[in-house]
Amino acid sequence: MIRTLLVLAVALAAPAFAAPPPTALVLHGGAGVIERSALSPEDEREVRAALDRALDAGQAVLKDGGTALDAVTAAIVVLEESPWFNAGKGAVFNAEGGHELDAAIMEGHTRRAGAVAGVRTVRNPIRLARAVMEHSPHVMLAAGGAEAFADTRPEIERVAPDWFDTDRRREQLERAQERERAALVPAPGAYFGTVGAVALDASGHIAAATSTGGMTNKRWGRVGDAPVIGSGTWADAECGVSGTGWGEFYLRTAAAHAICARVGLRGDALATAAHAVINEEIVALGGDGGAIALDRRGNIAMPFNTSGMYRAWLKPDGTRGTAIFRDDK
Repeated sequence: MIRTLLVLAVALAAPAFAAPPPTALVLHGGAGVIERSALSPEDEREVRAALDRALDAGQAVLKDGGTALDAVTAAIVVLEESPWFNAGKGAVFNAEGGHELDAAIMEGHTRRAGAVAGVRTVRNPIRLARAVMEHSPHVMLAAGGAEAFADTRPEIERVAPDWFDTDRRREQLERAQERERAALVPAPGAYFGTVGAVALDASGHIAAATSTGGMTNKRWGRVGDAPVIGSGTWADAECGVSGTGWGEFYLRTAAAHAICARVGLRGDALATAAHAVINEEIVALGGDGGAIALDRRGNIAMPFNTSGMYRAWLKPDGTRGTAIFRDDK
């Protein structure tokens, strides 16, 4: 009896070593018609390397105890600097041969959000979206107004509009305009691209961010879902989402918010909620695409209904990976 009491006393006196809080990160570089036959082994290596660099940038923030907001910003900047994705340097051309860039960022536990649409000279639109959130009384700024706000922020790097030009995107514009002149429907995947990130930090906070060049050959100042809070980008205390796909349908379904509402209000599992919105609701209306989602327990969902989606993940147990095609594991 005495021995048992001593063992209990020692056990009670011993410090409790709780497991570290989970952290996680998930990225996408766009969904669309991505066939193995159309992507050379060298190009595939380049894409995966870019996704890995973005994952490294976000992971470094989380490993040092940084915020989810900083993690998604760091990851998105890396993707905006790569010509492989439809954001920043790799942005598609509009019908006039220029670029109109959109981005949004949201912090879940505070519901702070910032977004920009139609900017032309901001090297990293995600940084400007964050500046809108942190240094203005507004949530979304557009076109010339967003550029004027950028003039007030010395930390926002500006570039000439042709800095975003790439030969690959120019060829895509030319093909799209040839189809338009021939009265053909847009080529499959013409509306795809976009990059996104969702992170969970050690404080249990979630942030989501999205950045895009929009739709090839777009006109009339078209804005898709990416910068619209609740459609292409959403974060709350339970869940965060970044979408990629045919933006008009994500706008019509408030897709990002719809996923998190199913999680927070109905109690759906994250994967169930994400599948229902992306692969059922949007498809039923005639749209397609994908999304990345993350909940406060570190669960990750990456649904898509196209032939591929550039994606990468870091799970709470430290495992990580990249994928492109539907049959990638």
